[in-house]
Amino acid sequence: MRVGCPKEIKNHEYRVGLTPGAVREYVAHGHEVIIESMAGIGIGADDAAYQAAGAKVVDSAKDVFARADMIVKVKEPQPSEWAQLRDGQLLYTYLHLAPDPEQTKGLLASGCTAVAYETVTDDRGGLPLLAPMSEVAGRLAIQAGATSLQKANGGRGILLGGVPGVLPAKITIIGGGVVGHNSARMAVGLGADVSILDRSLPRLRQLDDMFNGRVHTRYSTIDALEEEVFSADMVVGAVLIPGAAAPKLVTRDMLSGMKRGAVIVDVAIDQGGCFETSHATTYADPTFEVDGVIHYCVANMPGAVPITSTHALNNATLHYGLMLADNGLKAIAEDRHLRAGLNVHKGRITSRPVADALGYALADPDQALRVA
Repeated sequence: MRVGCPKEIKNHEYRVGLTPGAVREYVAHGHEVIIESMAGIGIGADDAAYQAAGAKVVDSAKDVFARADMIVKVKEPQPSEWAQLRDGQLLYTYLHLAPDPEQTKGLLASGCTAVAYETVTDDRGGLPLLAPMSEVAGRLAIQAGATSLQKANGGRGILLGGVPGVLPAKITIIGGGVVGHNSARMAVGLGADVSILDRSLPRLRQLDDMFNGRVHTRYSTIDALEEEVFSADMVVGAVLIPGAAAPKLVTRDMLSGMKRGAVIVDVAIDQGGCFETSHATTYADPTFEVDGVIHYCVANMPGAVPITSTHALNNATLHYGLMLADNGLKAIAEDRHLRAGLNVHKGRITSRPVADALGYALADPDQALRVA
């Protein structure tokens, strides 16, 4: 198979779909790899590094899309990219389709087969291709929130860990999954006063054991959510419903009860965000203010640390990517975890959360693959 990797073009996106090390693995499996020139510059990998790994370097993304049977990316394709996809081509990347009707229309019109990193599953019921970026985003959320809390950046002017004689910042984390756990680790390490809300009692017990009492765990009710949000200096939105749009847990009305200069970091923004007032931002202009509350809603947070992020992502995606390259659609048909990642196939939606969110008829993945 010809495996293609274009340069990412989303605002301030420095990651790349394939590292030189991953290229060597694809080549060792007998595949041809085509890389757009300068695709890896954000991680310090020049064209020579890719050529040494066995890739063919081409001048433009157009060459990659035209020649490749399978496209490996990081972020969802932008309009100029989905216009270059074609019938029968495999796309392997993050998609986040539920809050993105325009991208969905573009992928359906292309006729491609799109496997989304964020919905591929594993034997433990986890999301192994989403997890590494959730780890990065969870940790970055605290760094970003701490910076936004500084007075010069519009925040309250409070230090996360405080100092002797002065209380630390209070941080509320909504959601106790991978993002929430990693946010809590960073916040606790910096000395903040941390609360985590979740609706899974087993998960709250697990977090309580992990942190040995250093965080407050609360079952998430409307009352508990309001109490924690109103008292917080920083609120991290870490809610995930796999493949679906994030629920709007903090409403516009609730902002009036928050501290002036408090900071919201919406890590769920890729799935539409869990704050009613959120909208996606970029690293070029990462924050905005609503009712005196600073919102940080960068939709590609891990892109700020591309070396860490790209290597972590490739460690997770390589196994399934090789399965796709080795066996094509057969790999999806035979592996239930890859089948869970199938979002679009030949003009049809094959993911229930996406179909439900956007009002499409659902095509059963097994049937859709058999018809193809």
